[in-house]
This record gives sequence, structure tokens and C-alpha cells, in this order.
Amino acid sequence: MDLVDTDVLIDVQRGHPPALAWFAGLADLPAVPGFVVMELVQDARNAREVRRALKLVTPLQVVWPTELDCAQALSHFAAYHLSHGLGLLDAVIAACAVGLSATLFTFNDKHYRVVPGLTTVRPYTR
Repeated sequence: MDLVDTDVLIDVQRGHPPALAWFAGLADLPAVPGFVVMELVQDARNAREVRRALKLVTPLQVVWPTELDCAQALSHFAAYHLSHGLGLLDAVIAACAVGLSATLFTFNDKHYRVVPGLTTVRPYTR
């Protein structure tokens, strides 16, 4: 299973040509963590942008972390927030990906690289 992170979906939403080409060329659509959907909604400036964000993720399966994933996210957040800048939602998204043995499509290498067992891929060239 593959998961897609917020930064990649924002590129798709903004019509970034490499992102659109990558997304259109996928044989299987990735899933999206529910917290990524929430980040897209949070970044919306009005109701139209909320609808647009929700429409973007409609064809994607939304996945949620398990209780064990949340415990792992807390452990990683406590360990790496100050030293590596791991954010709260990034810790949860990473734990969800690890819990599902999923690859996470993202450009956020800086924060995610400290999470043990997490596989990230930059899906296209920026």
C-alpha cells in the first residue's frame, strides 16, 4: 500500500505539471491518511476551497492510525520533536504509514527521515 502526504496533494491541487503527470500515471491510487485530509481542509481559505480539497481526495481510500500507531507516534514525537523538528501530525502520519507497511509519497524528508521503519519516496521532480 502507498500513502500520499499533504505536500504532494497540494501540488496536485495547484496543478503542478509534474504532480499531475505522476498522479495521472499511477496504476493504483494511493490511500490518504485522514489527518492529511484534515490538513488540506485546514489550509482552505473559504468553503469553495474546502469543497475542492474534499473532491480531490474523493477517489482515495482514507486510512486512520490504530491505537498502537498513536502510541508509536507519541513515542517518536517525544523523541524527535525538539531534536529534529518532527511535527505532531507528521508523527501520526508516519506512524500510520509504518503501521500499514506503506510507502509514503512526500517531499518532507527533513522531518520524516528520523522515523524508524518509515519508507518515503519523492514521487516526481520539483
